[in-house]
Amino acid sequence: MIRLLLCFAVASGLGIARAPAQVAQNYPSRPVTLVVAYPAGGPTDAVARIVAEAMRASLRQPVIVENIPGASASIGTSHVARAAADGYTIVFGNWASHVVNGAVYALQYDVLKDFEPIAQVTTQPLLIVARKSMPAGDLKELIAWLKANPDKATAGGAGAGSANHIAAVFFERETGTHIQFVPYRGGADAMQDLLAGRIDLIFDLAASAVPQVLGGTIKAYAVMAPSRLPALPDVPTVDEAGLPGLHVSLWNGLWAPRATPQDVIAKLDAAAVAALADPLVSKRLADLGQEIPPRTEQTPQALAALQKAEIAKWWPIIKAANIKAE
Repeated sequence: MIRLLLCFAVASGLGIARAPAQVAQNYPSRPVTLVVAYPAGGPTDAVARIVAEAMRASLRQPVIVENIPGASASIGTSHVARAAADGYTIVFGNWASHVVNGAVYALQYDVLKDFEPIAQVTTQPLLIVARKSMPAGDLKELIAWLKANPDKATAGGAGAGSANHIAAVFFERETGTHIQFVPYRGGADAMQDLLAGRIDLIFDLAASAVPQVLGGTIKAYAVMAPSRLPALPDVPTVDEAGLPGLHVSLWNGLWAPRATPQDVIAKLDAAAVAALADPLVSKRLADLGQEIPPRTEQTPQALAALQKAEIAKWWPIIKAANIKAE
């Protein structure tokens, strides 16, 4: 009897040891939930749904988008941090949720330690844009105008800790200028006031700024990235315009809960890579102002390195400016 019990215990132990491998081998056997920590119908949600739909072909299971908005994406992100580490609940996060929030909020999770990176998905740079009547003709003239009008110039955008706000703080630090930041409920409201000439500047996302620049309703001084935007080939980069390294991009990525098996991570990454390689997906994302990173940057390792580098860059800037959640 003792021998029988020992054999049973050994067999059970082997079964437990094999369980993660068995789970990974059969993964996915049911739909995968992709949490988007932003409202349905917004720009992040739109990108996530395109990617989720395309990942279905490789996974041979539906990828269901679940919107859990609130507290600048920290509620939905926290939900995934606490989810089972089996690959069936993942999050569509970004620069704000997985970098900025770690410095702005007192979170109940760690943006680095509580997640397994899967893949960087898209990125879009910010642009320095101004009201159409702004007298400065280029970026150097804009900086000169700002220095000649200290604390009089206004830059709008979403609230404290938003990409608009942090980019404005970064710009001030690098140029020695002083700008009054005007918070709005969202970027669309800020753009309306820029069009009306009630504010001077927005450090704005490409998806929002490009249509207005093409329509001639606002001025564009520079792209805050190393390369020009195909949609605005005549707008120089900040490097070309005289402010090298003033780069700010809102990138998106996929993460799973900590301790998700690496075989599962590999399958999710492969599905994301296949989705991004689809020409139709690429076009749909480009129409939303999104750029797909090179294949070498679509790996879990590359996303982990990007997130760590961005934290090292932005947390000191955010904390020095004493930016706190509203």
